[in-house]
Amino acid sequence: MKKPSLIILLTLALSVGLNAHEKETAKTGFNFGPLPAVGYSTDLGWHYGALTDIYYYGDGSIYPNYLYKMYFEASWYSKGNSVYHASFDSPNLIPGLRLAGAISYFQNKTYSFYGFNGASALNGLYDKAIMMDGTELAKGDAGMGWYLMQRSIFRVMTGFQGKIGDNKSPWGWAGGITYYDFNVGRTVNDRVDDNLPSLFKTYVDLGIIPEDEANGGKHLDLKAGIVYDTRDHENNPKRGTNMELYLFGAPALFEGTKPYLNLAFHFKQFYPLNERIVFGYHLAYQGNIAGDMPFYMLQTIPSINMKQINSEGLGSTCTLRGTTSNRIMADGYAWFNTEIRIPFVRFDFIKQHFQLVVNPFLDGGYVVQPYKLDEQKKWSNFGDAITAAGVNAAADGRGGDALGYAALLLQHQGTDTQLSIYDADMEKNFHLSTGFGIHVIMNQNVNISFEFAKVLFN
Repeated sequence: MKKPSLIILLTLALSVGLNAHEKETAKTGFNFGPLPAVGYSTDLGWHYGALTDIYYYGDGSIYPNYLYKMYFEASWYSKGNSVYHASFDSPNLIPGLRLAGAISYFQNKTYSFYGFNGASALNGLYDKAIMMDGTELAKGDAGMGWYLMQRSIFRVMTGFQGKIGDNKSPWGWAGGITYYDFNVGRTVNDRVDDNLPSLFKTYVDLGIIPEDEANGGKHLDLKAGIVYDTRDHENNPKRGTNMELYLFGAPALFEGTKPYLNLAFHFKQFYPLNERIVFGYHLAYQGNIAGDMPFYMLQTIPSINMKQINSEGLGSTCTLRGTTSNRIMADGYAWFNTEIRIPFVRFDFIKQHFQLVVNPFLDGGYVVQPYKLDEQKKWSNFGDAITAAGVNAAADGRGGDALGYAALLLQHQGTDTQLSIYDADMEKNFHLSTGFGIHVIMNQNVNISFEFAKVLFN
């Protein structure tokens, strides 16, 4: 989801001549939407770069639906993340068949890792110290970068959809193939010394994360399922139901990988409360039914139609707005999103149709299928866990890492700050957040948003 700064949104709303109208004229031919990628995320930092949507509406007879669209983005974040992405989606170019594809590269040198199942204590000092000045932690202090690792992904996606029955049937089939190449490891940051321990490194040294997963891996993910869709418009619906039920998984095609199979279910409904205001909700489940999914793919939430460049959870924009990115990683989880969409301004600007929309929302999620919880429970005593990790690092010939564990243990014992590998009080937490968003919607397809949220339970 693109998130420009609030200043840009307000400037746009105040500077153009607002011209309210009830019915939009249909767009025809090509429509370009180049934008600066400007924004801020508490997880990723300041966002800058460029992106563009290119829509082709043909003769306009199906507007606001489109024959096909393309999307391109090259952008960077101040906390070390970069995004290179190109995608194509053709729902109406070939009658009865939808084709989609994307190629992407994501790099994050300071990727958040909070352990599995939401069962590790979340300490605000250790979480934010990497990007804050004036905290008690400084470069070289034990605990700096505790919740950080690095991750890069090269991904190639293809998707196919067709109707079950005639072209007016709400039922359809869907399938897809995605190639993933993950590279993961310790964080890369000037403020974090190489020998400082992190939760990720501790998981590896304790054997919670297997050695054959500690550096990432390659996977060919297959997806197949059914779709039910009665929405009046896919990207900005006012009424209707959308249901997706599908399986996704990967055979063990590449060295060091294991097969796995997951089940996913998404159910969305939209109700008009009056001529303008719409209530919508989303119920979702994703869980493992066979095999062992590698830890670095637990946060992946593949969808039938890609709405986000990279959909992950639980936590942050795609699932639980306002919660920390990747706060919950598990074999299975359920979540919901509810919101009320309130358009308050319509106007034309640079020959495009715009709406300004505000949406108060409430999101919640819960772990229903833990991942390696028994391995976590073995290390409920943090001191024992850090001692064992240090011993294993020394036995592996990594004396610097062993000294880093020793320094963290001394620091932790001498303060009231809490860290954990497993915390029984955190394991069964229900995660809940609320907030509101401001959206700029162009031609009922391009959605530029800025959202504020507060965690109620984490």
